[in-house]
Amino acid sequence: MSAPFRFPRFFVTSPAPCPYLEGKTERKVFTELGGNNANDLNDALGRIGFRRSQSVAYRPSCADCSACVSVRVCANDFAPSQSQKRNVRRNRDLVVTACRPWATEEQYALLRSYLTTRHPNGGMADMDEQDFADMVEQTPVDSYMIEYREPTSDGSRGRLVGCCLTDRQGDGLSMIYSFFDTQHPLREGLGTYIILDHVQRAARAGLPYVYLGYWIEGSARMAYKARFRPLEKLGPDGWSRFEPIASDRIAAIFELA
Repeated sequence: MSAPFRFPRFFVTSPAPCPYLEGKTERKVFTELGGNNANDLNDALGRIGFRRSQSVAYRPSCADCSACVSVRVCANDFAPSQSQKRNVRRNRDLVVTACRPWATEEQYALLRSYLTTRHPNGGMADMDEQDFADMVEQTPVDSYMIEYREPTSDGSRGRLVGCCLTDRQGDGLSMIYSFFDTQHPLREGLGTYIILDHVQRAARAGLPYVYLGYWIEGSARMAYKARFRPLEKLGPDGWSRFEPIASDRIAAIFELA
């Protein structure tokens, strides 16, 4: 008898400069996702801290550092703060559509604007249209591009102001990458709203979690993730709730405003 699926082969990258902590090096362990069991494998790996990029699942495997911590929002128990409630009221007129994972010129233009203003020196700064198409379309799992558009009086497609590439896993939604109009004069906190919308979507679908990727204590770039509670982190004994210390002032500078 043949096995129901082939056990994945894991590989380790060479050390490289850490993009989050100065003076540190990063290393990743990764495996390929593919075949009829890609969704099941992605679900299983997601529960132990892996993230997806195209057809690869990866997680940090640094020799001398364990600062990167996988975190997820408990969607069913989520209680928005007063500022988050105001954010929802301010942006709830947006038209939200779950689209098939197919890259468009409009999405790419929004991404370029986002990267230019938020991450001009980041690892994605040189991403061209083909790179973007690969990121969106090369997926062996259940993925969607969630679009956020401004409403129109005649019901036509409004201006695109936000996007999130999202995987639907067995126990939640995994936010792979989001980007948005960072300079919209009337849409403060679009990034925050995209996460809040995912939390609401997960709860409505009966999915208990929204996976936010990795959080690093003391990293200003990741401080915003501490605002979505209750939050769970993955540790040696599995997932557990925790109360990260978040500086609203620092988060407001670097996060999703």
